[in-house]
Amino acid sequence: MTTTDTLAAKAEGTRTLFRFATAGSVDDGKSTLVGRLLYDAKAILADQLDAVARTSAERGFGDDEQGLDLALLTDGLRAEREQGITIDVAYRYFATDTRNFVLADCPGHVEYTKNTVTGASTADAVVLLVDARHGVLEQTRRHLAVTRLLRVPHVVVAVNKIDLVDYDENAYRAITHDLQSIADDLGVDGRLTAVPVSALKGDNVVTGSDRTPWYSGPTLLGLLESLPDKSQVMRSAEPFRLAVQSVIRPQGGLAPGLDPDDFRDFRGYTGQVSSGAIRVGDEIQIAATGTTAHVTALWNGSHRMETARSPQAVTVEIDRDLDISRGTMLCAAATAPPTLSTFDARVAWLSDREITAGSKVLVKHGTATVKAIITEIGGRLDLQDLAERPAASLGLNDIGSVTIRTASPLPVEDYEAHRHTGAFLVIDPRSGDTWGAGIASRQPVPQPEEFGDWLESSE
Repeated sequence: MTTTDTLAAKAEGTRTLFRFATAGSVDDGKSTLVGRLLYDAKAILADQLDAVARTSAERGFGDDEQGLDLALLTDGLRAEREQGITIDVAYRYFATDTRNFVLADCPGHVEYTKNTVTGASTADAVVLLVDARHGVLEQTRRHLAVTRLLRVPHVVVAVNKIDLVDYDENAYRAITHDLQSIADDLGVDGRLTAVPVSALKGDNVVTGSDRTPWYSGPTLLGLLESLPDKSQVMRSAEPFRLAVQSVIRPQGGLAPGLDPDDFRDFRGYTGQVSSGAIRVGDEIQIAATGTTAHVTALWNGSHRMETARSPQAVTVEIDRDLDISRGTMLCAAATAPPTLSTFDARVAWLSDREITAGSKVLVKHGTATVKAIITEIGGRLDLQDLAERPAASLGLNDIGSVTIRTASPLPVEDYEAHRHTGAFLVIDPRSGDTWGAGIASRQPVPQPEEFGDWLESSE
């Protein structure tokens, strides 16, 4: 968004939606930064502020001029408050003149990396915190690798606690140089944008600081207000995809004002448009079978629509009776992907149970869940030099490459081109727990003959 766009949005009273997540190592100050952002942006209700003030006073907290422990605004679990750490992802919502924000405050401990994957998976930007005293740590590298794995459009580096190094420009420059080098090695698109901040004192978070005269860039909030929402742009530019969640057939109940005779033979397929747009009259294709049909009507609740686009939820009517159920992928006929039973992928492993070649899993892609086998472990990312090393297994917090064979073909697309249809989850077939988050590469690979007993049914 340009400055002109920002001013226009203010004048018209319109706001765009922007999602961002925080990441970084333990004690880098993520929760305090989020609290500062909310406090200085005047996005805290009076009763919340009173509760934080009371708890801060009980603990004798008075290091800033307000005497508030701003981390309490996001660390809501009792265990978090007692230990002074973040355990779960805390979502907060606030707005400025130009934007509505959804903020995910993610934990820094290595055992909670899976929570960071959760928070970053839907983000338009990740704010990566680095303690100005300690510089780049292994967890910093891991979180940067996760943002690359998830193809998060923007990475903003907040060099925090700049006050504790006496607002030293050289410390700031050294950290940004190291991170840019790591980002280049990982293949992170574009250059990192860095801001020197003090979450405790408020420097360069919402208002500029005269204690960093060597920095002339925007504040953290100003930067977040100006970054383009690339995620929405990408989804709109991609071809139409919709994973069917359910089939709707009225069974005697209709919204007021609708004539039952008009819906006696109604059959609609509902889901969220994950990318692109669909219009009445468009030709669509069932990904699994290649069968085509034309869209005869689109519904949002009881209201008819002519066009639906990502990320709207919609019910689609078509001109043919086809075998469509939950898990079916509807695609634009001209750009429908072929389906694959075997594909390569990279996964962030989120379970303390190791996975090896031959492991039996479930793969959840869109709304479809099918049996699968990990046929090969290709390697594991070494966070020290960012090279992939041969590996026989993947364990908790590892990022590695695998080959997956599924019981039923899936319309898996290259994640680099299709962020939503290129993503999937690896699930424990017994407990239903999520084991890993993956991104796919669409090159077909040879299909081994073994493991047939497990894959003979997708039920």
